[in-house]
Formats: sequence, C-alpha cells, structure tokens
Amino acid sequence: MAMLQFFIAVDVTVVNVALPSIGADFGVDGHSLTWVVVGYTITGGGLLMLGGRLGDVLGRRRILLLGTALFGAASLLAGLAPSFAVLVTARLLQGAGEAIALPAAMAVIVLMFPEGPRRSRALSAWAAVASCGLVLGFVVSGIITELLGWRWIFLVSVPFILVVLAAAAVLVPDERPAEPVPLDLRGSLLLIAAPLLFTLGVVEAGAADSALPWLPPVALAGAVVAGALFVVAERRSRRPLVPLRFLRNRPRVLANLATALLSAALSTSFLLFTYYLQDRSGAGPFQAGLTMLPLAGTLIVASMLVPRLLRRWGARACVLAGIGFTVLAMAAIALVSGLGATGPAMVPAMMLIAAGMGFGLVGLQYVAVTGVTEEDAGIASGVQRAADQLGGSTGVTIYVGIGFAPAMNGTDPYLASCLLAIVGLAAAGCVTWRISMPSAVVEDEPG
Repeated sequence: MAMLQFFIAVDVTVVNVALPSIGADFGVDGHSLTWVVVGYTITGGGLLMLGGRLGDVLGRRRILLLGTALFGAASLLAGLAPSFAVLVTARLLQGAGEAIALPAAMAVIVLMFPEGPRRSRALSAWAAVASCGLVLGFVVSGIITELLGWRWIFLVSVPFILVVLAAAAVLVPDERPAEPVPLDLRGSLLLIAAPLLFTLGVVEAGAADSALPWLPPVALAGAVVAGALFVVAERRSRRPLVPLRFLRNRPRVLANLATALLSAALSTSFLLFTYYLQDRSGAGPFQAGLTMLPLAGTLIVASMLVPRLLRRWGARACVLAGIGFTVLAMAAIALVSGLGATGPAMVPAMMLIAAGMGFGLVGLQYVAVTGVTEEDAGIASGVQRAADQLGGSTGVTIYVGIGFAPAMNGTDPYLASCLLAIVGLAAAGCVTWRISMPSAVVEDEPG
C-alpha cells in the first residue's frame, strides 16, 4: 500500500520540473502546460469519492487491483505519448486510476488499526510516504529529465506498479462485495466538471490576447452551475457520493475544509519553487531537483516527530503549527523573490513548507477519519483525499493563475501569489480553531 501511495504521490509533482522539456518537445507554451499539472489532480480529486464508494460496495481488494492496473497503464501511455493531446489524456486517466485505487488502499489501513496511537502511527507513516513522494517527485523529475528525458518520469513507475499488483493480489484478503446498489455517476461527473470548468475559466482569463474572449466568463458560469447541480443531485440521490449522515459530523467536515485550504498553499509553493529555480535563477532540471533535497530531508524528520507530538500536544496544536510554518514559508518566498536572490536562498522556505506538510496534513488526516465505521471507511478516505487534491489544484489555479496573469503586470507575481495563499492559510487557521478535536489523539498506547 505504501509503495502504491508513493508512486501515485510522485506523479502529482513529477511533471513540474519537466514542464519546460515537455513544452519544447511538443511545441506548446506554459499556458497549455497547465493542464498537465492540474488535469491529473482535478480528475483524481473529483473521482475519489466515487472510488471510495466503489470500494465499500464492490469490495476493496477488487477495486484496489482495478485502479492500480489503470494507473499503471496510463503511466505507460504517458511515457509513450506521441502528441500533447495524448499526454493530457494519459494524465486524466492516471488521475482516474488514483481515484479508484487510493481510497481502497487507505480504507484497508484504517480498518487494520483501531483508533488511538496505533492508527495515529499508521496514518503518519502513510502520510509521510505520500509527502515524500510529492517532494521526491521534484528531485526525481530533475535527475531523470536531465539524464534520460522527460518520458522516463512516467515509465520508471511501471515495473513498481506491477509489483504492487502482484503483492496486493496475494496479501490483501478478499471480501464479499456488498449488495449491489446504484452509484451516483451523475454526481461524480458534476464534481469533475465544476473544477475543470473553473480551471479553464481562470487559465483563459489570464491568457494574453485570447482568441476566445467569451470563453472565461462562460466557463466560470458553467463551473458555478455544475457546483449547484452537484448539491441538488446529492440531496435528491438515494445513494449520494457523500451521505448526509457523513456531513453531520462537524469536526470531519471542518477538517476536510482546512485540508483543502492548507493544500492550496502547499501545492502553490511547489510550483513557485519550480518557476523560481528555472526561470529566475536559470537552473537546469538536474540542479533544480537537487536544490529540493533539503525539503525532502526536513519532511522525513517532521514526519517522524508528528506521531509523538500528536499524542503529546493534540491534533489542533499540530495542525496550527503546520499552518504557521506554511505562512512563514510563503512570506520567505515573497522575500527571496523581492530581493532577487539566487535559487539556494529558497532552501529555508522549502524546509518550512516541509514542516507545514508534516505537521498540518497528518493532524487533519487523523481527525478526518476518526470515528468512521467499516461501512463508511472508503468514503471517509475518499473525501479526505478529494479535499487534499481538489484544494491543491484549486489553489494553483487561483493563486498562481492570478499572480502570474498578464493583468497583474507591474506586480511581482511571486508576491501576489504568496499574499493570496496567506489569506487562504489564515482562513485555514480559523477553521482549525473551531474543530472539536478527538480525545483519542492524546491517549498513550496501553502497556
């Protein structure tokens, strides 16, 4: 499960450092390359709740194998893509594979460990693997792109996915599927349509000399309509993606909202690091990847500390500390950019971002799955992952899209993006303060 989590997390960020090489190979500009990044996260985040429900209804082992196979096949297609359109399609399929596989994998872990210190440690290890995958995606991307070419950033994961398939088939116990029930496919499609249309509207609005000036307002209006229709569809559906009883758990809802707001800033910081190292500092892919190594090291240390601090401090203090570290990181990015410093000056900001991930996301993840039953384990993990990924993609769309838009000409784009992210982080802090944290987090392990 950890190996699957790692390579899926790697594929969230592995394209960032390779984007200039991909654009040069296919002859597309940065405006179009946005879809290589957000297409994966939006499709994955939008389908995660359906993936969670599929695992609950059809059996987690079966859905785990199906999603993993789709992710591996899409990775192979991305590495062999003959055109940019095929590459974007492969990225969308990778997101779908992730959405099907990961909720089942996380549900298996949640059901294996009872609430309390054991689950806290298990989820911390799970989150640490995901966070390391996100960070090492940058490092691996730079090394592979420089030495082998960008196609290998996708192809390298294929043999490992085959290992996951074989191991899951042997080690994950089979289970009887639940009674067949109708699935909320309409809600799933609307949940994907809303962020995709929103992204299209923001990206096109920021494009210079757009040939379709009517497209941004139409796309944004379509996003609002799709979001409203999703709410209506969920209220009327007999089998909604998110059951109403799930939404009555106030701490869980607030934890997922805070996750989305924190992930928005974290994902934005990754892209800002990449832009600054390659565009402002002139670093190549290999050098940019190596500059990210302190981020990975700090994240590993933070992930080792968090399980103990969760029991000692409680989840709220850990989450607020993570948000505080992220605020300081965004301020440091803006400062380095304003001073025009060299790439290595970003290292302190990278270390603060790693601390923000390690402290903030683990605590929120624990709260988001506390109190789930076997019936809702899949949907709880799906909602949590969806909040993480859709929050991250929305943050990149808004913060980076507005900060780097031609309309902001004359304003430092790094400063504008960081200020927007800090506003979102302030909201995350307010939401976290209102969460009634579970007492199980602070209990010591018996014996």
